[in-house]
Amino acid sequence: MKKFIQTIKNIWSIEELRSKIIVTLVLLLTYRFGTHIILPGIDPNVLANVSKEQQGLLGLLDQFAGGAFSQASILALGIMPYISASIFMQLVSILVPSVQKIQKEGESGRKKINQWTRYLTVLVTVFQAIAYLSYLNTPSYKEAHIASFEPYFNVSTIIILTAGTLFVMWLGEKITDKGLGNGTSLIIMVGILARLPESISQEFASLSGKGGGGYLIFIIEIAVLIAIIMGLIVLVQGVRKITINYAKQIVGNKQFGGARQFLPIKVNSAGVMPIIFAQAIIFIPSFFAKFDNSGSLMKILNDHSNPWYMLIYSVMVIAFTFLYTAIIFNPKQIAEDLKRNNGFIPGVQPGEPTSSYIGTVMDRITLPGAVLLAFVGILPGIAQSLGVKGNFSTFFGGTSLLIMVGVILDTLQQIETQLLMRQYDGLMEGGRVQGRQTVQTNNAPL
Repeated sequence: MKKFIQTIKNIWSIEELRSKIIVTLVLLLTYRFGTHIILPGIDPNVLANVSKEQQGLLGLLDQFAGGAFSQASILALGIMPYISASIFMQLVSILVPSVQKIQKEGESGRKKINQWTRYLTVLVTVFQAIAYLSYLNTPSYKEAHIASFEPYFNVSTIIILTAGTLFVMWLGEKITDKGLGNGTSLIIMVGILARLPESISQEFASLSGKGGGGYLIFIIEIAVLIAIIMGLIVLVQGVRKITINYAKQIVGNKQFGGARQFLPIKVNSAGVMPIIFAQAIIFIPSFFAKFDNSGSLMKILNDHSNPWYMLIYSVMVIAFTFLYTAIIFNPKQIAEDLKRNNGFIPGVQPGEPTSSYIGTVMDRITLPGAVLLAFVGILPGIAQSLGVKGNFSTFFGGTSLLIMVGVILDTLQQIETQLLMRQYDGLMEGGRVQGRQTVQTNNAPL
């Protein structure tokens, strides 16, 4: 405890770090305040009685938005349109040579791609705002509309939702520039964490009615959640280090190179992207479920504890993990960079053999990483099947827990770096805090 208090004092004594923390907290509180402002034309008193329980893809969006999606907030779309635009630009920069060339132009290229991402964000937001209007016109939300504002509702909602997303995007960029950590990731994490206290209280209230046995079950659930978080930290931080040697060069009286370094290959290089892709793709058949008179397809898609759902979901996560890793990880480029810098892997010839060796190691380490990632993805469904309530079960794995653990590790790593730069002790006695390998475009890692 004494060590913890001293660490807090050290963090607060660094003026730059203290300023970053204050700016970050103020901007995040501003975001959370905005999520509780209801769209014009909707009666908040009537809206409070509307059932806001979401399932499927809508539930995922509402989770990322911290409940703003179901509350018809001016920030209902949150940061997700910007994330979608960033992912698209990331894939384009990998697959389109001309865009890839612009990305390699340094700061000017990065600014140009950032600008394109912002323009694309506006288009994506307008499209999603129109789709959100259809959602607000469903019978459950229609009764909350104010009749006198109805002629202006559609146009004003599209404008306000677009402006709200751009405002959240601006907050994220300001946090990245002036605050601590990556603003976009922190905004998503805060939205997810905002629902944790309510979920825990609902689970506790549900189990407390069962007497002493209910309290014991609740304690076991919390213990299992902590164990899952610890295991997920190992998954996020796990690496396979490949030894790299650099040949010695003598220029005049000086010697260059001769150092030994390591090429770290992440067990989970793809991050949370395979789970996001799988969740998005698996709900596409729901549009065709209305043609299934038996309703069995919709039952499978909406029931995360269904064995068929878990099987299909796991296969998709594993497939997307290999696909996305192959897109973002280029062994041939790494081999060329090593050869250009006089680096080599001991016992492996430079060039094509090095590329093949790195690719083989990557495939071997990706397989267990993909299987573990798929298991993390179906953990909420397993928790539901064991009796955990729906809202609380989402924190036992899946996208929510992965993002929370990754962002917290990244933020702690930045704090520790600031401490070590000023000759203070780090946050841990046993070693450095390691952040995840972010899959990012511009300012939006995932």
